[in-house]
Amino acid sequence: MTENYTALYEEHKKAGASFTDFGGWQMPLKYSSELAEHHAVRKSAGLFDLSHMGEVWVTGPDAAAFLDYALVGKISAMAVGKAKYSLICNEDGGIIDDLITYRRPAAADGTDKFLVVPNAGNAKVVAAELAERAAGFDVTVDDVSAEISLVAVQGPKAEAILLRLVPAAQHELVTGLKYYAAVEVPFTVGGAAKDLLLARTGYTGEDGFEIYVPNDDAPPLWEALLEAGADHGIVPAGLASRDSLRLEAGMPLYGNELSREGNPYAAGLGPVVSLAKESDFVGRAALEALKASGAGTSTGRGLVGLKGLGRRAGRGHYPVLKDGNVVGEVTSGQPSPTLGYPVAMAYVDVEFTESGTALDIDLRGKPEPFEVVALPFYKREN
Repeated sequence: MTENYTALYEEHKKAGASFTDFGGWQMPLKYSSELAEHHAVRKSAGLFDLSHMGEVWVTGPDAAAFLDYALVGKISAMAVGKAKYSLICNEDGGIIDDLITYRRPAAADGTDKFLVVPNAGNAKVVAAELAERAAGFDVTVDDVSAEISLVAVQGPKAEAILLRLVPAAQHELVTGLKYYAAVEVPFTVGGAAKDLLLARTGYTGEDGFEIYVPNDDAPPLWEALLEAGADHGIVPAGLASRDSLRLEAGMPLYGNELSREGNPYAAGLGPVVSLAKESDFVGRAALEALKASGAGTSTGRGLVGLKGLGRRAGRGHYPVLKDGNVVGEVTSGQPSPTLGYPVAMAYVDVEFTESGTALDIDLRGKPEPFEVVALPFYKREN
């Protein structure tokens, strides 16, 4: 597999990161302790390099109508400055990727402008799929993933840290930014003011922000954020803590909970699908049939949260049992650093998806008791 390096690779090396391959990218797994990084995000702030994610601009007179056709959500209903979580599906309803779309102010010629952000391993696939689906629409699909870095500051101190890099006159741009919204903000980077796209989104269950920055400006921004957050307890955080944080927050990971073999209804993402929009979209007929069937999936399974009643954790692909019979499979699982007990997400037969249902996870031949609970496992207080 081809190895790609983000513009922040040298920063990670200097910080002593341990690296892992993720979607063909060499990414920091952890810097010192993944548990310390996890707790820092819950209590203060963590700094993540997400530059392996994709960025695809969709512009033109038909941009909104095109995205309504290409994605399952009603993107045309979004207000300028807002963001929307959505899915891109196959004709059979299988999930190609989950992604976030931002509606930006109109382009210079007055036409609509959107930024689509797919996952790292699917970025090229999604960009190619969008380009193919654009046939017949007056739109331009421009994959700029190679030019853009993405830095995330997540945690209860995230806002306070960012304000130190923004002129006082523009603080309201940060403090007034709503969840799932984005705005251009002047950041002081390398001694100069840079207008960067700031989004109040994240994948940790905490308040936080994601900053889109040209590659050349990524290292000085990274250093400036660490310096600004030093007395707030900010730490660089890797993929290991990102995974434990998103699992506690009940957020699906493509390749684990989401795949082309699954579908939005089985994954609990039915509300993301807009069957109410009048226009056709890729996968509509299949998704209408799946919803009408009630089961949501041909295998008759749905995604649930599992709370461990003991101390041992289940892991991906471990069988889920009911009275010794296999009724499902774990998609993600590990001990929860915040909650102090094991948690897992799993697809189980629909008759066992009700909260309170007692199930076991087969831990290499030994059943370990778990209970079905509502997702998310963890939710911040404010």
